[in-house]
Amino acid sequence: MRYSMGRCKPAETGTGGAMKPEVIAILCIFLTFIVLEMIFTHFFRKPRQTRDDGVVEVVGTMTLILVTQPFVLAGGGFLASLAAPNAAGSLAALPFIAQFGLLLIFDDMMQYWWHRLTHNVKWLYNLHRAHHNAEYLSIRIVYRNNVFYYLLMPSLWFSGALIYLGLGWAYAVFIVIKMTVIFGAHSDVRWDEKLYRIPWMSPVMWVVERVISTPATHSAHHGKYLEDTATHYKGNYGNLLFFWDILFGTARITRRYPERMGVENLEPMSAGEQLFWPLVRSKKPAGDTSEA
Repeated sequence: MRYSMGRCKPAETGTGGAMKPEVIAILCIFLTFIVLEMIFTHFFRKPRQTRDDGVVEVVGTMTLILVTQPFVLAGGGFLASLAAPNAAGSLAALPFIAQFGLLLIFDDMMQYWWHRLTHNVKWLYNLHRAHHNAEYLSIRIVYRNNVFYYLLMPSLWFSGALIYLGLGWAYAVFIVIKMTVIFGAHSDVRWDEKLYRIPWMSPVMWVVERVISTPATHSAHHGKYLEDTATHYKGNYGNLLFFWDILFGTARITRRYPERMGVENLEPMSAGEQLFWPLVRSKKPAGDTSEA
């Protein structure tokens, strides 16, 4: 569902070629969830996994990290420099809380609207279909998307512009927090499930599940069948903040998990089409995505 590491490049180096702290932090968190899935679930062989799944996940993830994300963040900064050549670093003096707030609005809220749009515009859903084609949740699918999905994502371009305007350090903190929540919401290690069972944690979880994305609320978005009341694929679009779904009326909270994940009422889509549509198209029509 999001871009990964660093402020401008996922493996950008500083003095002496050392990776930036936020890159290291995100890598460590990502690897932690991989280890947890290996211990508590079946990381390498998910239920109903197909041969194409691994191909889409590897190609989609590597393309985002190595090509799309650095290109778009740098592109956003470049366009901002053309529009306001004397504004570099102009927001750096803002209090950190104000910088973080700008990122919540122009990055996370904008991604909510982009995500929502891709589920409600037929041709755009073909750019996001790969993410939902997996019939399982896992840390593996976090970056699983068509290669053009992130290229067109407005929030990435806005983030690049905000970094140019001086929000680099705030972005470093923001992206570590955001990716930790996103990793946790996609992983099939359901950290929230055990907390729901603790009576005194219920009011705490009432707040948590309305503020950030959790495995229960996000798995509802990945549910396959509408008749499953734990499924809500026409909502629960939030990435870091689930609050956007509360605010804009697309939330469903059940504290349950769908029986099946995947896409409903659509023709199969090859790995090539998942990754490179519209450059690669199947011979059969992709089907009506109005229910996607």
